[in-house]
Amino acid sequence: MISDAPAFLGQFARYPFTTGAVLPSGTVLARDITAAVPRTGHPLVVELGPGTGVFTRAIQHRLAGRGQHLAVELNPSFAATLARRHPTVDVVRADAAALDRVLADRHLPAADVVVSGLPWAAFGGRRQIDVLDAVLKSLRPGGAFTTFAYRHASTTRPARRFRRLLTGSFEEVTIGRTVWANLPPALVYHCRRPVSR
Repeated sequence: MISDAPAFLGQFARYPFTTGAVLPSGTVLARDITAAVPRTGHPLVVELGPGTGVFTRAIQHRLAGRGQHLAVELNPSFAATLARRHPTVDVVRADAAALDRVLADRHLPAADVVVSGLPWAAFGGRRQIDVLDAVLKSLRPGGAFTTFAYRHASTTRPARRFRRLLTGSFEEVTIGRTVWANLPPALVYHCRRPVSR
């Protein structure tokens, strides 16, 4: 969302290792990354690193008033903005690595879908493992996890390490088409059925 660009850039300047991008994601990427959110039933959808809420909007659209939507955001400015814009979303200011504890504290079951906007390629190896472990502990056995990577960074060492973690953590990992309309262009990882560790 272009109107959020100045705020996003400011948060990136203050917190470059947790914000991870200079612009919010585009609507086409939001559509692709939220495709795993079911259009029927009452799923629990968890969103990690929602930022200014581009994916949040797409999740809410797919849920259409059903189920439950929990958004976990570490950045205080983003969390406050998100809670104001989306009063029906349960916005929690917490670290994504504590996701299993966040669900337990709220007496929530395992999630049906986890959608991540986190900057995995900006994370060190230990951080990638800690956050992904929390996701795996928080997903139901048949659950889905989606996240994205910027195409230009997909061959970097952290991105390759993260891809290996995904393929070792899920029975099925597919990579979506490149979303050229996004700035910068991005691709989505669609992961299903977490593997027990």
